[in-house]
Amino acid sequence: MALIDWFVRWRERRQLARHAIPDELWALVTGAYPFLISDAADPAASALRRLVSLFLARKEFIGAQGLVVDDTMAVVIAAQACLPILHRPEGLAAYDGFIGIVVHPDEVVARREDIDDDGVVHEWDEHLTGEAMQGGPLMLAWSDVAQAGSLAEEAYNVVIHEFAHIIDMADGEADGVPPLPGTASRAAWLAVIEPAFDDFCRRVDNGESTVIDPYGAEAPEEFFAVACEAFFTAPQAMRAELPALYGLLSDYFRQDPASAGRG
Repeated sequence: MALIDWFVRWRERRQLARHAIPDELWALVTGAYPFLISDAADPAASALRRLVSLFLARKEFIGAQGLVVDDTMAVVIAAQACLPILHRPEGLAAYDGFIGIVVHPDEVVARREDIDDDGVVHEWDEHLTGEAMQGGPLMLAWSDVAQAGSLAEEAYNVVIHEFAHIIDMADGEADGVPPLPGTASRAAWLAVIEPAFDDFCRRVDNGESTVIDPYGAEAPEEFFAVACEAFFTAPQAMRAELPALYGLLSDYFRQDPASAGRG
């Protein structure tokens, strides 16, 4: 066991050295995306930077349609992806199920097909700015990623959304319930998120304004993903509007961004 621990530490030291983020690049990224932890005096800032370096060492970025993913783009994506798992005990292991991240210049149009209960085939075009699937790869549209700083006011973040799906799927199913330690924890989770989802759907149906993107009414797993977007990018607004749901995510992610003055 001691030998394994030594090897893990040795490998991480090598990865951190090979993927060290220059100070000026880190300052550029954290300055452009205000929901990230930019205060150098905050221990969480150095922890996030370390996690981002390890993420970069373990993932492969692939540019699509001629797009070249440079160092700045990779750090921008990695920093947003690592924010949710910053204080989770599993850390980067939450993302071990895939390696590739495909980055498109803009949204992608995907042809979809579904067969209803009567055997009728329905086809339609879906416009995607991101997509996560079991085993990867994960897809992102750089146009939306690049605007995440300004779009934070709208509680919109495609990177956090898709990586929330990865977290949700880690127990084998995307159902709005991330991996939890037991049945009691799952019951406690459902006791908060199910009524929150039901009330959210009612509000969306009534045309009411919500801090969470109305897209969350599509399904519980989408509700979880857009709630994560709001939690990290507009935490103060979310805490004011949905205190119970904010508290649930705060306990799970072991973060309190609203009290930290972010968002």
